[in-house]
Amino acid sequence: MNMFKNAFMLLCFLLLNLSCSKAQEIKPNIIFILADDYGIVDTQAYAAKFLNTSIDSTFYETPHINQLMREGISFSQAYANQLCSPTRASILTGKYASRLGFTTAMPHRNTYYNQNIETPEGYFANDVLEHKDNILIEQPHINGTSNSAVPAGKQAQNHLDELSIAEGLKDYTSAFIGKWHIGGFGAKGFQPKDNGFETLAYFDGGGSTYFNWREPWNQKAKVRFPNMPQDEWEIGDAGAETGERYLTDDLTEQALKYIEEKAKDKDEPFFLYFSHFAVHSPYQGKKDEVDYFNAKKTKGFNGHDNAIYASMIKSMDRSVGRILDKLKETGIEDNTLVVFMSDNGGIDGEITPDGNGTENFPFLGGKACLTEGGIRVPLIFRWKGKIKQGKWVDVPVDCTDIFPTILEAAGYNANAIVNEHALDGESVMGLLSDRDNIKKTYTKDTHFWHYPFNVIYKSPYDGYPLTPHSAMRKGDYKLIFDWYGRLHLYNIETDPYENNDLYETNKNQGDALFKELVTWLEANVEKRYWPKLNPDYNPEKEVRTIPFKDLITALKS
Repeated sequence: MNMFKNAFMLLCFLLLNLSCSKAQEIKPNIIFILADDYGIVDTQAYAAKFLNTSIDSTFYETPHINQLMREGISFSQAYANQLCSPTRASILTGKYASRLGFTTAMPHRNTYYNQNIETPEGYFANDVLEHKDNILIEQPHINGTSNSAVPAGKQAQNHLDELSIAEGLKDYTSAFIGKWHIGGFGAKGFQPKDNGFETLAYFDGGGSTYFNWREPWNQKAKVRFPNMPQDEWEIGDAGAETGERYLTDDLTEQALKYIEEKAKDKDEPFFLYFSHFAVHSPYQGKKDEVDYFNAKKTKGFNGHDNAIYASMIKSMDRSVGRILDKLKETGIEDNTLVVFMSDNGGIDGEITPDGNGTENFPFLGGKACLTEGGIRVPLIFRWKGKIKQGKWVDVPVDCTDIFPTILEAAGYNANAIVNEHALDGESVMGLLSDRDNIKKTYTKDTHFWHYPFNVIYKSPYDGYPLTPHSAMRKGDYKLIFDWYGRLHLYNIETDPYENNDLYETNKNQGDALFKELVTWLEANVEKRYWPKLNPDYNPEKEVRTIPFKDLITALKS
């Protein structure tokens, strides 16, 4: 009798351990939501923190993103790139965008590939032939170029193949929906499906109309690039019909159906990359909500007075809320990590030529600038029962960290993958429990940016069109290198709004950072992605009060 009893107890013990082992092996679902051109103080709870005000005093309304913050952890010093395509390239690969040749974001431009012309040695076929704004004043530099497609192992990119975040999540089913804009303007072999994703709906462009978008998304005829060496244009796919007339709502419906379907099999984890077009231009909202914001008493708060823009935020925020509701409804919210981020700073109305957009005050500048208003963005993690709620992390992190963080959350050895593929990012998972980084699980203290273009957007320093810029932050200090010949140095920890330029009083420190920045550029960024001296530049016609200085040549000499 005792023999049978012992055997029965042993069997129970084995079954219990098998059950526990299986439970431990269950991987979380992961939903990454990327907003477009969404400023850091466009969220009510972020505005309340940085403007020391109440949520009720704001003009924009973001109750569901506020909820995400209450139920999770928010980062106060998260960085993206100055424009959308570079950030998207970094998120997909875990590398600094300029290492991949992504130095700007563009409307559809001619490339060696889509013009079907020979690619110069050392170039990518998806490098653009030219990209420039109509700037009428003197320009000391000619723009660098930019890549337009993340290398995916195709001939057009010299057989280079970057590991994508979906490919890294090898035990997951991964889906993409929304704005792609890193596929060479519809180049075959560089779309979401070629990077490990099931495609729900996508468009490989910088912006989209919010009404009547399906026809341009589904266009297959190569009208824009007739010489493109492929049978059909792969510019997009509008996905399943939902009956919704507004783009943000349509993409949300498709995402919700995907979540509902995947929730039926709780043993198979999924990764959903939801890349919104909102709140990128064109500014188009629903009339009833535009009317509501036009009549709202807090209109004008912090310079926020565009009712259409406010309505677009409301639609995007409602999308976040519906996703959270669906997770609860399907019983998977406790095993789903939700991450929310923006791809760059908000378009600041004081920076853009037409005056449209938002206001990023108290931060300086906006989209296209390397000041904080152009690159500091909201970043929120919510994982019920796994991470603390309603807390802040003040450690500086950047968009290259998303890839390894999601890998670690999914149970992979993120450090090994970072080392094997020479990624620039580090996992921030440790910061979600050790918010002050006391254990030093996050070791990166230096971040880099590179933007080799003259841009029609106004400089926050002199009001003239932006000249090429590069920047780095090391520890508390940030150096902005204006290729026109100006260096700006800030202690971001004590001066996050960049009111006190320290360069003139701390030249030794500024020059040391400048040298380190140039050394990094030389080691990591191909020279075709650098601005070049303009042989036709006429200093006598220069309108800026400070003369041009070639700091690169001066440094080398």
